Amino acid sequence: MAHTHEHHHEHEHEHEHEHSLRSQIILIVVTIVLLAVAMVVEKNTSLTTWQLLLVYLVPYLVAGHETLHEAVEGIVHGDWSNEHFLMSVATIGALAIGFLPNAEPQMAEAVFVMLFFQVGELFEGYAEGKSRQSIAHLMDIRPDVAVVEMRAGMGEVREKAVNPEYVGVGEIIVVRPGEKVPLDGIIIEGSTTLNTVALTGESVPREATEGDEALSGCINLSGVIRMRTTKTFSQSTVSRIISMVEDAGEHKSKSETFITRFARIYTPVVVILALLIAVLPPLFISLASGIAFLTSFSTWAYRGLMFLVVSCPCALVISVPLTFFGGIGGASRKGILIKGANYIDVLAQTDTVVLDKTGTLTEGVFAVTAVHPDSCNEHSLLHLAAHVEHYSTHPIAAALRAAFPEENTDGCSVTDVEEIAGQGIRAKVNNEVVCVGNTKLMDAVGAHWRDCNHVGTIIHVAIDGDYAGHIVINDRIKDDSIETIEELHRLGVNRTVMLTGDRHEVAQNVAGQLGIDEWHAELLPADKVEQMKQVMTRTRSSKTAFVGDGINDAPVLALADVGIAMGALGSDAAIEAADVVLMDDKPSKLPLAISLARRTLRIARQNVWLAIGIKVAVLLLAAAGLATMWMAVFADVGVTVLAVLNAMRTLRFSS
Repeated sequence: MAHTHEHHHEHEHEHEHEHSLRSQIILIVVTIVLLAVAMVVEKNTSLTTWQLLLVYLVPYLVAGHETLHEAVEGIVHGDWSNEHFLMSVATIGALAIGFLPNAEPQMAEAVFVMLFFQVGELFEGYAEGKSRQSIAHLMDIRPDVAVVEMRAGMGEVREKAVNPEYVGVGEIIVVRPGEKVPLDGIIIEGSTTLNTVALTGESVPREATEGDEALSGCINLSGVIRMRTTKTFSQSTVSRIISMVEDAGEHKSKSETFITRFARIYTPVVVILALLIAVLPPLFISLASGIAFLTSFSTWAYRGLMFLVVSCPCALVISVPLTFFGGIGGASRKGILIKGANYIDVLAQTDTVVLDKTGTLTEGVFAVTAVHPDSCNEHSLLHLAAHVEHYSTHPIAAALRAAFPEENTDGCSVTDVEEIAGQGIRAKVNNEVVCVGNTKLMDAVGAHWRDCNHVGTIIHVAIDGDYAGHIVINDRIKDDSIETIEELHRLGVNRTVMLTGDRHEVAQNVAGQLGIDEWHAELLPADKVEQMKQVMTRTRSSKTAFVGDGINDAPVLALADVGIAMGALGSDAAIEAADVVLMDDKPSKLPLAISLARRTLRIARQNVWLAIGIKVAVLLLAAAGLATMWMAVFADVGVTVLAVLNAMRTLRFSS
């Protein structure tokens, strides 16, 4: 029941998060009321500085007790390079500055700094919750039960609801309308429509019938189906998706790693600079003019405190990781699983895309692409070929049958079926000898065949030795492949390369139709790796992505700067080796993934420049004595709120 406990834990965490946000809002409201009371008391009474401190300590501690606790805890553990420490030092200093000679009390400002810091934390918590929800919606696809058919005595079949983890490969499960498909399997009875939006991001339901694969995590919308499981729960699609998304947070981007290192060095430097600003100028003034040190110290101490508040790196430390986290969440909504923020960095810089052909740019299955009759019409030619190939297991035979799916209900009689190795099939159809095969078979029966300028496998048909025409069978290009290559070029991808094990003429034809810059054909898996190395050597200054779906693509996926697997029909090995998984077989998700990565990186950079720009401006004003504590508060908390709101834009991405 491990997954049930995890599922319960997710909901528990969500409730805790909502409760935490409510508590924070209440705390902020209470602080505002107490602060207003304190300001009224200060204005209408003549309290001493000590008495005022006691009045303002109430709202200060209400707003800042958690921040003070975090700061003390950090000091105890030797980690004082955090925003809680800076906030605590700055606000305690603001509370104490009124006790210096000729200094104005800044107690209201100290409470405001803590209050706005809490507002910033509230926005951060809300934004993080939104990011987590966009990823947590994947957890909702985790099925709770599987209804298994169990054999009882006397051939009786009973259904039993069990934990999906306890269902083995090859067992029969029943899925009713409205239920989640609990494990990957093949439909053996029934037909339905499946909602695959949680897996692929596609809102259009998919028709499924006997022989079709149904993936775990889909929702059965209409008919009752019986399925034979092909994978255990731990290896099923839904488990792998959840595992990949949960692990994504562990892979920090270069930007995130830099910000973390930056904060550790930055905080002690800022504290030392603030101390120097507070101490050195009044010391020099005292030595140069003989004015008492404490007379000018209060002014410079106030500027030092403002420097601390302005310098707090909250906006960077909070917003940059949140931006990447939001980018991963937003991508998951589109059916694009990015295994870590570091791959967002690489995707955004990609300017060379290498693609596998079969199953990536093409359907990966044989299909009839042209029918050229000679002595009969197209319908009759397909009809004869499909009936002759009716019992063959060859992929070409399957393509012919798929092109002419009508059952043998027209009195058509097929007898004396003979498969001739390396040539084709001969059979009697209504007492006519029909031969379906290659040119060798045509030559053998004396049929004068004619060539075809179409690329693909040419299947010739002869009736009683007379040539009847030919059928072209090829791997069909996916509907959105042309659009994908055009969009990649529009995005500024400098080079598109296609690698395939197929024949030269086939590769040339596909590359020509799609507008691919460079192609290499008749490659074994090892040859693909070698070609990939050569491509990456030529583009050393940029990033190279590889897109594939087969088990033979796994080594190349691992070699590329960023490996992208086609997830719906892709092999387990390819998905494991990839850094990004497109959860359907649409290559058009590739330019979408690159656009999303670039947008995420752009938002992260906007936040960095926004934070640094405003902070530098206020620091210069503070050094000149022109800044106020209100400006300092905006430069810290205000900028943090703006950066967090900007980071939340990564959750909303319209393709």
